[in-house]
Amino acid sequence: MNLPEGFGLSTCLLFSGILWGQSSAPEAGIPVTDPLVVAKCGSCHASDQYGNMQRISWERTTPEGWQEALKRMVLVNGVSLTPAEARAIVKYLSTSHGLAPEEAKPVMYDVERRIYQETSIPNDNVGHACARCHSFARALSWRRSLDDWKQLAEMHATRYKLPLNEEAIAFLAKAAPLHTPEWDAWSARERTPNLAGRWLVTASIQGRGMYYGELRVDSAGDEFNTDVHLTSVQDGSKIVRFGRSAIYGAYAWRGRSQGGQAAGSAPDDPNNIAREVLWVSPDQSTAEGRWFWGQYQEFGFDVKLRRPSADPTLITVDPRSLKTGSQNVRVRLIGDRIPVDLTPADFNFGPGVTVKRIVSATPAEVMAEVDVAPDASLGRRDVALRGSVAPGALAIYDRVDYIKVTPESALAAFGDQTHARGYRQFEVIAYQRGADNKLHTADDVELGRVDPNDFTWSMEVFYKAPGSDTAFVGSVSPTGFFAPAVDSPNNNFDVWVIATAKVEKDKNGRPLVGKAYMVVTVPMYTLNGRRYVRDLDRWIDDGPAQ
Repeated sequence: MNLPEGFGLSTCLLFSGILWGQSSAPEAGIPVTDPLVVAKCGSCHASDQYGNMQRISWERTTPEGWQEALKRMVLVNGVSLTPAEARAIVKYLSTSHGLAPEEAKPVMYDVERRIYQETSIPNDNVGHACARCHSFARALSWRRSLDDWKQLAEMHATRYKLPLNEEAIAFLAKAAPLHTPEWDAWSARERTPNLAGRWLVTASIQGRGMYYGELRVDSAGDEFNTDVHLTSVQDGSKIVRFGRSAIYGAYAWRGRSQGGQAAGSAPDDPNNIAREVLWVSPDQSTAEGRWFWGQYQEFGFDVKLRRPSADPTLITVDPRSLKTGSQNVRVRLIGDRIPVDLTPADFNFGPGVTVKRIVSATPAEVMAEVDVAPDASLGRRDVALRGSVAPGALAIYDRVDYIKVTPESALAAFGDQTHARGYRQFEVIAYQRGADNKLHTADDVELGRVDPNDFTWSMEVFYKAPGSDTAFVGSVSPTGFFAPAVDSPNNNFDVWVIATAKVEKDKNGRPLVGKAYMVVTVPMYTLNGRRYVRDLDRWIDDGPAQ
């Protein structure tokens, strides 16, 4: 696709936002009642007698969607906004012209900056129209009237010299309409956010494993301070982070946080400043999402929050899998308000797993010693402690049938004088074949993360001179951490990242091997004004960058 001079991919993405022009949509619009929006947007988006503003009243989207729209108004149309005004406009639009929680959840992977294989694209024609320049979720994160989808498609056709894609318009108008039962129900609810207090946390970091702990929110308003204390399940190391966040529409948590200790030189240091994106359940009892950082948002915590209760609450179990026939295995049950007067009868690991004795117990965790019968049923099962259940917390297996290196497909980037390198952390996940006794089928059982030090890591570059090494692309560490070469060769490379087990073998006695596909590419560039645009990213989090 040939773009006009000075018009980069970032600007292309912004065009999923507001555009000016006449709207003849027969559908009822959503009136704009905020004086600041009317004052700042009214010169291009005229209002009718019902308070509907052209285009704006026939669009709904996420906080990120409205932020991107405002960026375009500032950078292309010269709209003058202070950070405080911009943030207030984003807050109003993403609340009163936003998405219902049920609409937002399926596209959260996009704003969480996750590697995700999109499978909801109906065909190549729609995919070509909507996912050639950005993720398909970017299109589905907007809700528009039929007329508004048509106007957006006409703009793309005109600006990028593309044929008008009627099939894409019809699909989007049906899949992402302006009015939905979910939005009608959500917009009619009393939505007062109250996230104050203590939350139980589990967090997983690629390459570092599982953490648990608690997070505290200091106020019941829509803006609040947070502090979180995490402990590694693997080695007991601690992470403390402090943040400032806001809540949009009573469910869209957006914020920034950083470690209590200064971040070190390692790019994957968990003390780095991170952006927080969480989806809060409509009853405000749970939340889940990602805290991420890095030049390409490649590092992060996968986070789950839940409100504590007055009863014992199981958070996680370590280890997450037990082998049949194992004896005297120590299992940690980590949670909250765990009684200290426990007996083996208080536990339920399912049939074939017997609790022999309680090794230790505190309100935060209990250590139990268990035996696993040779004929214990295979598969994932719940673990219960005095009525508190951790669903699917434990897997029983007879052997590790295969491994996967995750992420299974990845992107890394060389750096240059102005762009930091884009790294990638890989880890190994073990699997059991499942009830159908076949590998790589839907019923296979994930057994959990395997220590990366138990594997030998290597790389294969698809196209390289015979006999040459892979140093010109980069290197993968003994813990699965890939660092691109410092000097960019100004080219793209297809690479296999390979993990070979040092001890574990398959049923035929061969070392287990897993592969991930990675593209190592040149730095990604955006339009002029990048620094200003990046500063504006903080509109929806905690005000202007310092």
